[in-house]
Amino acid sequence: MTRTASISRKTNETDITLAFTIDGEGSSQLQTDVPFLNHMLDLFARHGKFDLDVRAKGDIEIDYHHTVEDIGICLGQALREALGDKKGIRRYGNAFVPMDDALAQVVIDLSNRPHLEYRAVYPSAQVGQFPTELVHEFLWKLALEARMNLHVILHYGHNTHHMIEAIFKALGRALDEAVSLDPRVKGVPSTKGML
Repeated sequence: MTRTASISRKTNETDITLAFTIDGEGSSQLQTDVPFLNHMLDLFARHGKFDLDVRAKGDIEIDYHHTVEDIGICLGQALREALGDKKGIRRYGNAFVPMDDALAQVVIDLSNRPHLEYRAVYPSAQVGQFPTELVHEFLWKLALEARMNLHVILHYGHNTHHMIEAIFKALGRALDEAVSLDPRVKGVPSTKGML
């Protein structure tokens, strides 16, 4: 079974194609107008052992908001499609990742109930040209479209780049655990009989 999906989204604000493979090798091909997000998505794919291909053009002459938001939407949709019926998955994932001064934790439940709990405060409002508020925007759209319960806790840190980097690495590792197949799981891991 190949757990993979491709999504295309074209609006008046963005034009995105995205391919996502769960059981990959951690490779990424990223061509977006948002360099810092490219860096974060590369870390996410590498640490989750996912294959990720993103090609995105957006109205960055206004700002990065629409592009970042729509990539989150596409990634969430691709994840949900690639998971299929979720039979045999572990469902839950948890990862702590340190990055020098920063410590981030991400906890995931692939429950079909979208929720984002986001506990992160940064010392600066931007990393280069990237507004830190867009981290929340990306993660919320990812959780909403993937229909997952996503808790992001930034325990501490003082370098904004390190703090966000720790979050994306932890996101990859927690998701890798949640989507991994457990031979002990018969059907879906829920007493309801469905996720």
